[in-house]
Amino acid sequence: MCAAVRPRCCPRRSTDRRRKAFCRFFAGEIRCVADDGRNGVTSFVVAVRCVFGGSVGDTGTTSFLDQAGTEPTLTAATGLRRFLIKDPLECDLSRRRFRIRHGACRTVFAKAEKSFVFGFNAMMSKEVEKVEEIPAEQRPFGYEGAAAACTVLDLLTLTRGRRLHELLAGPAQHHRHAAHLGAGRGYAMVRLRPMRGARQAHPLLRWLAVDGFGFQWSLARADRMIGERTMPDLFSRAHCAVFDQGLGRLLWYHDCGSPDDVAARIAGFPAVRRADLWSGVGFAAAYTGGAEADELWWLTEHAGADGFRAYLAQGCAFAVAARLRSGMVPDHTAQAASILAGAAPEEAAAWTDRALIALGHQARTHEDFRRWQSQTRHSWTRRHTVQAAAGPVPLPK
Repeated sequence: MCAAVRPRCCPRRSTDRRRKAFCRFFAGEIRCVADDGRNGVTSFVVAVRCVFGGSVGDTGTTSFLDQAGTEPTLTAATGLRRFLIKDPLECDLSRRRFRIRHGACRTVFAKAEKSFVFGFNAMMSKEVEKVEEIPAEQRPFGYEGAAAACTVLDLLTLTRGRRLHELLAGPAQHHRHAAHLGAGRGYAMVRLRPMRGARQAHPLLRWLAVDGFGFQWSLARADRMIGERTMPDLFSRAHCAVFDQGLGRLLWYHDCGSPDDVAARIAGFPAVRRADLWSGVGFAAAYTGGAEADELWWLTEHAGADGFRAYLAQGCAFAVAARLRSGMVPDHTAQAASILAGAAPEEAAAWTDRALIALGHQARTHEDFRRWQSQTRHSWTRRHTVQAAAGPVPLPK
């Protein structure tokens, strides 16, 4: 009598097992079970707690629209996606004990994060096209949120970056910088290093995902990353430099665009980390805004006194290039280019273009990314030398 042969895989059991895995994830722990075809079933456990926020069936759309005053509305997400919807209250940086100043700067940072949440929820509601309906100045932040949502879904469903690739090839094709930053934020939400899953991304821009990871990771752990100045044990020493650029962007948010406070905060970090922190500050000051002209001048003074003036200008040039490719350069970006980079937006963006072309089509490594930044700083240095020969620019009274 032949013994009954048990089937290797039962589709129904596989579906039930996947459903239970998602349920465990939303309860606070994810247990991904996969069959590699050789060694049988392998279990991989990742603890994830308090990652996404929000509540079941609540897209947060009404609250977002009431606060931001935008027109597009989102339908409720269905299925498992409704568990991933972000709560718009996460946009309130005062809840994270960030410094709050009076004036327009607080509104600038709040709008940027609200647009990020809207883009994230739009992707979860399968209405990413509605990101085009928000104001053009805030649209890059919307696509940053959409890319973060794509990354989270790709990681949870093991689709190897398919959704992110479709977003980059379609709606976000003019917002590639923002989308890569958002992809890094998505990796940080599920506590995975953005090193392998971004195969569908641009070979060089994919390093911006490490920048985005640094921003989101530090946003959720501001007391440790800023107060205690720790570094997560997730990257090699080389990758920590790009991580610090994301942390530098967060410092601009954390101290509400105050040049004195940002400079004092950076001064508390080891000298080997300050250059990349200043680069991130320069990017955020030009990309997001939040500072008046006289504050930008004092920011250049602080960076120069610390010995990292070129890094501030390089971060600004990258931000200007990203804004130009998105199709709109806001007034605050043009103003930052003239002060932080000492050049018109088109000229500052051209520095990054020339440096990228000089690297060739095979550029993809971390060293190539750092050379891209280095050559941009050299272009600023040459421009700055010409300006210095023409005479100093007086600071506003």
